Amino acid sequence: MPPKRLAYIPLMTYPDSAPDNSVEAATVLASELGSELHMTTFAARIPRVSTPIGGLLLDIPQMIRGAEENSRARCRDLQSLVQKSVGAGFRVQCATRDSEPGSAGALASSEARYFDLVVLPWSKETVSVSDFSQAVVFGSGRPSILVPPAIRSRPIVHVAIAWDASRVAARAVADLMPLLASDCRITILTVQDEKLLPGRNIAEALSDSLIQRGFVAEARNVALAGRAVAEALQEAAIETGAELLAMGGFGHSRVRDFVLGGATKGVFADLRLPVLLSH
Repeated sequence: MPPKRLAYIPLMTYPDSAPDNSVEAATVLASELGSELHMTTFAARIPRVSTPIGGLLLDIPQMIRGAEENSRARCRDLQSLVQKSVGAGFRVQCATRDSEPGSAGALASSEARYFDLVVLPWSKETVSVSDFSQAVVFGSGRPSILVPPAIRSRPIVHVAIAWDASRVAARAVADLMPLLASDCRITILTVQDEKLLPGRNIAEALSDSLIQRGFVAEARNVALAGRAVAEALQEAAIETGAELLAMGGFGHSRVRDFVLGGATKGVFADLRLPVLLSH
């Protein structure tokens, strides 16, 4: 009997949370991959501060209590939503952890290391949710799938791989393999006019490797045609009919800021289909 695959869905609730349709889409995709679901909601625990002057004008302790109560209520709502999304016959293990403002991403990253993959609802409208997702992608050491709200529920039978023969792209391929059924189709996408590649036939070489493993695979060159690389890759994946795009996630620290690579930044800014990011 094959081992279970454990998927982890971390959800922040303060100061914002992912919208319900994003959470539903992420939950359904995780279940389509045949994973046992574990979710953690992070409830706000706001440190009390002494504000002798401000306290004359505002009831700060009451405001803090209200924010914490709203956060906990959202945790309960999200747990109910996730269980409803997968149905009564599918068990979801739910937990809630307290987190101080700004700490949920680090806590989720540490917890994610005990699972096979992370599934993250994506939201374009909420910056804090995007920051939380970035923290988990680059801090957990686990493959992470970003899921947009507007996707149809269907099995993963065709995937695309963004391939430039880099270390992180190879990591993405390795992380993707355990998620695939033996009859899954794979399209390898290589952008030819974005940067210098290590060879002319790198997509064909990966395609041959995947065919030797028993997959149906083909290589496809992608032209930027004035588009950003993330836009070109996602549009090409959608055109081929892929339900999922796998790519390496690139980012590095520069002094006090974390700088995303061009394709990775574009995915976080405008996600059009589920994308597996490996770092």
